[in-house]
Amino acid sequence: MPEAQQTQEPSDAPREYIAAIDQGTTSSRCIVFDRDGRIVSVDQKEHEQIFPKPGWVEHDAAEIWTNVQEVVAGALEKAGITREHVKAIGITNQRETTLLWDRATGEPVHNAIVWQDTRTDALCRELGRNVGQDRFRRETGLPLASYFAGPKIRWLLENVEGLQERADRGEILFGTMDSWVIWNLTGGPDGGVHVTDVTNASRTLLMNLRTLDWDQRIVSSIGVPPSVLPEIRSSAEVYGTARGGALDGVPVASALGDQQAALFGQTCFAVGEGKSTYGTGTFLLMNTGTEAINSYAGLITTVGYRIGDQAPVYALEGSIAITGALVQWMRDQMGLINSAAEIETLARSVEDNGGAYFVPAFSGLFAPYWRSDARGLISGLTRYVTKAHIARAVLEATAWQTREIVDAMKKDSGMELTTLKVDGGMTSNNLLMQNISDFLDVPVVRPMVSETTCLGAAYAAGLAVGFWTDIEDLRHNWRRAAEWTPGMDAAERDREYQFWLKAVQRTMGWLDEES
Repeated sequence: MPEAQQTQEPSDAPREYIAAIDQGTTSSRCIVFDRDGRIVSVDQKEHEQIFPKPGWVEHDAAEIWTNVQEVVAGALEKAGITREHVKAIGITNQRETTLLWDRATGEPVHNAIVWQDTRTDALCRELGRNVGQDRFRRETGLPLASYFAGPKIRWLLENVEGLQERADRGEILFGTMDSWVIWNLTGGPDGGVHVTDVTNASRTLLMNLRTLDWDQRIVSSIGVPPSVLPEIRSSAEVYGTARGGALDGVPVASALGDQQAALFGQTCFAVGEGKSTYGTGTFLLMNTGTEAINSYAGLITTVGYRIGDQAPVYALEGSIAITGALVQWMRDQMGLINSAAEIETLARSVEDNGGAYFVPAFSGLFAPYWRSDARGLISGLTRYVTKAHIARAVLEATAWQTREIVDAMKKDSGMELTTLKVDGGMTSNNLLMQNISDFLDVPVVRPMVSETTCLGAAYAAGLAVGFWTDIEDLRHNWRRAAEWTPGMDAAERDREYQFWLKAVQRTMGWLDEES
């Protein structure tokens, strides 16, 4: 077949690859990519989730580093290649997860505090003083929230015995998981490079978005000794060389926080291009170009990526707490479906939602509202409504929440979203993808390679070492697997959206301060 002939490499072509390490929240993995951006091999290993108290989530960083070394060796073995075939290593990582370790021994001083951990809630309120959660937003693009790394550093310094004094003496290093992996890859206590990239630094509450450097006033206000902080570098440049292990001698050439890596892997290089990752929750990022746009509509301003010494590219980000988790709830708690895939079949058995709207504010509303007093509800119920209508309302909830974030992005930036590129487990649901296209009135496109996070890290590393020439090479690699185009009547869309917004309003204020 002609297709098969096109994908075969000539036998004399050099076998050259890029390896991407994805240090995620539940597992670490390594994926080897070829020059066409195709997956050659994957190895993956989960790590323990540690819950010392309600709301506290920790990881053992030493276990994670061991796993990273294992999956790198495993991916090379599965691909049938050695380090000589690997031109560069890229890193992507769970963002905001915070680690402090001993500069001399490489030993973590405490478990890593994971991004989901809420132990710094009270500290964030204290840091807000009279201003509240917007105290550092103008400089950092972020609200003061337990999500981000800066307050986690302060908590560790105050709660691990003797740590503040050791940090003041310059004995302690801080990093998000990209820094930890790069430091260990490049030698650890024996000359390891202590760096982070602009995307991860932009999630600490400590970096100034305009200068791309640590903001000394904020660093001091939060109570972080400057000596613990890594050097901030671009997302695509050679930081150092791997020493020892399966990749000994290979350049370590990129770092990107996971959602920014997905933006890069989806080749969202033009202003107005956006990607949405549909998993348990959803993260939607839109490229806003070389200008950092402050959000007044409930979004986060973040660095999208920076290639070498080029100008940084910024993004607006919106997060939805419950998307895929709502389908799991329908299956596990309600028993209305037996498998996640079944929800599409059930929803397709009716033509519309029967007037029912489901707002899944199970733990409050995230972007663009940030209302912790909200709780989930189903509204518009009549005796006409069946479980099939509820199934349809469940899928529509994810689509309407996406619409609200896109509207907020337009309000902040004045930019129209041109296309939404999607990835994540929920993209296999064709009805949901069509709903999103209809509700946004833009095309929704799913790529051939769904592992866009690792692909983004690989692309950035490959650019840094000349494996790919420029972003046009990467655009050329991007291949469409499926596309959905809008087909909904505008008047019907507006009417349905008004019902949705009415339902959202009814979720608010469910909890009062006493409860």
